[in-house]
Amino acid sequence: MPQRASRLDLIPPYLFGEIARLKAKARAEGKDLIDFGIGDPDQPTPQPIIDKLYEFAQDPETHRYDESDQGDPGLTVAACQWFSNRYGVSLDPKSEIILLIGSKEGLAHLCWAYINPGDIALIPDPNYTVPKVQTLLAGGVPYLMPLTAENNFIPDLTAIPSETAKAAKLLFLNYPHNPTGATAPLSFFEEAVRFAKEYDLLICNDCAYAEVGYDGYRPPSILQAEGAKDVAIETHSLSKTFNMTGWRIGFAVGNADAIASLNKMKSNIDSKQFSAISRAAGWALLNADNSETLALYDTRRKLLIDGLNSLGWNLPYPKAGFFVWIPVPEGHDSMSFSKLLLEEAGVLVIPGVGYGEHGNKYVRMSLTIAGDKAGERVTEAIGRIRKVLAR
Repeated sequence: MPQRASRLDLIPPYLFGEIARLKAKARAEGKDLIDFGIGDPDQPTPQPIIDKLYEFAQDPETHRYDESDQGDPGLTVAACQWFSNRYGVSLDPKSEIILLIGSKEGLAHLCWAYINPGDIALIPDPNYTVPKVQTLLAGGVPYLMPLTAENNFIPDLTAIPSETAKAAKLLFLNYPHNPTGATAPLSFFEEAVRFAKEYDLLICNDCAYAEVGYDGYRPPSILQAEGAKDVAIETHSLSKTFNMTGWRIGFAVGNADAIASLNKMKSNIDSKQFSAISRAAGWALLNADNSETLALYDTRRKLLIDGLNSLGWNLPYPKAGFFVWIPVPEGHDSMSFSKLLLEEAGVLVIPGVGYGEHGNKYVRMSLTIAGDKAGERVTEAIGRIRKVLAR
């Protein structure tokens, strides 16, 4: 066999592949595992969306290639209407939106559409791994922006050296944030837009958790910032909004030139999503209700935060998303504490170092807990952790 491309040696093993291996091993050993790992909604897609998929799949037209330019209008037009309703931002469905097969591939292909060998991308650390990995695969150079508790896990753009900012092409953001659960105010997005205009950058805000908010909080879009369309795009996904991770459907919106570049890349790689899925997703954005799932997340959120705080932590309630970012006890790093909880408590958490070096003193716990009905597995996990910490 020929030798594989050397670019693959630039990236570590996929974090969640290793987590899946550890889960399988624990279960093979007969452990009752409480899984706070991957942020994959544990509740089913709402039945009306499934019914719509069935309805649209009966149309033979959906069985052929989607030959539309931006994606099936059943999604793109609906998404533009949803965006206007939700954020008060008007979008042109012919130029300012493109269908994505989940936001993950959109982030990846954006790197390949813009990054030449040696080009710089500004990337938060810790962060969802795709922007960093795909920048490396494209031959680019990630410049890591530390996210710290002292700055509410928001990057300090003024700390970026001027020469680095001038040489960079892309600025990646992700709010609500994975893995820290942080949110960003509109004022930060306004600052980021000014920064991008000063240094001729394209911003991409990954907004996959926009509709998972608590206590009335609704995260803003970067496109609400004045002048954002000049320098920014934003990726959205139905995965978390309507428990549709396996459906692989989302969209990117914003700057028309960036959308066109992404479209040129994607049109030579994929053939869009099954049109019945696209149309069902468009229907969902304007009609579906997932409040029951969000209420369950809220119950788990409160139980988890209250439980951990009773063990000595001092954690705030996250305002959005379904991740809790937890400092590890003294004497541990993220790997050692994750291993302790898995082996001694049967509780699976994600080591923060998997999201970057600035995550090494944290672990991430997700509110998407398979087998939990009303928070009882959260309560059980807190009891197990209590026993481990008391030893």
